[in-house]
Amino acid sequence: MTEFRGKIAAHAITWGQNHLQAVTEISQLGFRGIEPWASFALQYEDKPEEFKELLAGYGLVITGLYGGMPDGQHQRFGNLENREDIIRHNVRLAQLLAKLGADILVLGPGGTREQPTTLEELKVAAETINELAKQTKALGVKACLHPHLWTEIQDQNELETLMDLTDPEYVYLAPDSAHLKGAGMDPSEIIKTYRDRVAYVHLKDLTKQKAEGGNENEPFFCELGRGAVNFQEVLASLEEIQYTGWVTLEVDETTNTPYDSMKTCRDYVEKELLIPVKA
Repeated sequence: MTEFRGKIAAHAITWGQNHLQAVTEISQLGFRGIEPWASFALQYEDKPEEFKELLAGYGLVITGLYGGMPDGQHQRFGNLENREDIIRHNVRLAQLLAKLGADILVLGPGGTREQPTTLEELKVAAETINELAKQTKALGVKACLHPHLWTEIQDQNELETLMDLTDPEYVYLAPDSAHLKGAGMDPSEIIKTYRDRVAYVHLKDLTKQKAEGGNENEPFFCELGRGAVNFQEVLASLEEIQYTGWVTLEVDETTNTPYDSMKTCRDYVEKELLIPVKA
C-alpha cells in the first residue's frame, strides 16, 4: 500500500448548533482541520479574520463549507425558479471561503425525494451548477457536487448524467462514502471513475442493517468501522488517484456523545487505516 497523501479533518455536524463545543472538542481530539456549519461561519461574514483567529487559537483551519440550497430542501438545482437564489447563496459562501483561505464548496442537492429526477430536471440542474461553479472558480473556490441520499441527486445514473453535463473545468466532486454506499454504489469505484474531479471527501459509515434494508429503528449512519463501508478499499482508491486534499470524518447523528463518536472515528483511522490525524 502506498503512502496516504491526504489530510484528515472532522465535521462539526455531530455537535449540532453547539459550535464552540465542536471547535473545542475537535481540537482536543487532535484534528487540524474542521468543516464547520455554514451558519456558524456566516456569523463572521463581515469579520473573516476574526473567525480565522478563533480557529487558529484551537490549532484548526477551515476545510470547506456545505452549500447548495439557501432555503432548505424544498428547493432544487433542477427547478429553474430556484436558480437565481441558489447561485447567489453559493457565490456568497465562496466569497467567505476565499477570505478564510479555503477553496472547497460542497454542493448539497435539494428536494425531498419522492421519485427519480428526470433528464430535463438534470439538464436544468447542470446549467445552474455550471454557472455558479464558474463564478466560484473565479474566486478560487471549487464547487463540488455531493450526491446525497433522499435528494434530487442520489442514484448513480443521476450522478453520471450530471458529471457528463457539467464542465470538468469548473465542477468537481465531493464523494461521501456512506451516501454512495446507501444508494447502491461502490465508493471506491466512483472515486476512481472521477479521479480527475475528486476535490474533497467525506468519510462516513452506513449502518449494516440499513445497507441491507432492515431495522427501521436504527440510525442510518454510524461511527467509522462499525458499518457496511469498506474503508480499506476507499483508502486504496484515494491512494491510486494520488489524492492530496482533505478527507473529513463525519457522523451525522450519534447515540453517544459527539466527542466519543468522533474519537471512535479518529481511532479507527489511526489504528485500522494507519493514518495519523495530526499529520
